[in-house]
Amino acid sequence: MLDKIGIAKRIAKEVRDGMYINLGIGIPTLVANFIPNHLNVVLQSENGLLGIGPFPTEVDVDADLINAGKQTITMMPGSSLFNSAESFAMIRGGHVDLTILGAMEVSEIGDIANWKVPGKMVKGMGGAMDLVASAKNIIVAMQHCSKEGASKLLRKCTLPITGINCVKKIVSDLAVLDVLPTGGFKLLERAPGVSVEQIKNATEGKLLVEGTIPEMVL
Repeated sequence: MLDKIGIAKRIAKEVRDGMYINLGIGIPTLVANFIPNHLNVVLQSENGLLGIGPFPTEVDVDADLINAGKQTITMMPGSSLFNSAESFAMIRGGHVDLTILGAMEVSEIGDIANWKVPGKMVKGMGGAMDLVASAKNIIVAMQHCSKEGASKLLRKCTLPITGINCVKKIVSDLAVLDVLPTGGFKLLERAPGVSVEQIKNATEGKLLVEGTIPEMVL
């Protein structure tokens, strides 16, 4: 089973050279620390940052440099800062190649719920709805089950929807799965020490298992 850092490390393997990438709040922000140095990628944050680097060491912290999750960050050479209007023009214009988001639920047709739990106070939806409507590729970083043990990979989302039929891949603490265009989760990899049977039992939505499923390499 993976911890948050393990999930971020595995997602970093999905990054390709030349990508413009938006990292959502939570686990996705950790991905910045594990992108291989030989890749030339540009990280974007909807509060107006382009060219984000890894998290700073204690001596490098600049309180004026924060991402959308209010975390302090570093900036790479050639980076730029701008207002939110320009940032969302970039997002809505389809200029973000990959969006990595957290989620409370994902359905078997790729619907995502990640911004609100009814009855609980929230700060707002942030840029999630714009990102899922505009990004070319969406990968979700999430826990496979709730603290109570209930599956979060469902036939249909029960929480308010952020985006419909948009998620392409999920990296959870148990597995890597593709969301099939025809519906259903296709199991690609198992987390270290996790069996296919455990993943089946933790997945409410339709799960496709073909052949021998390899254990992921981090």
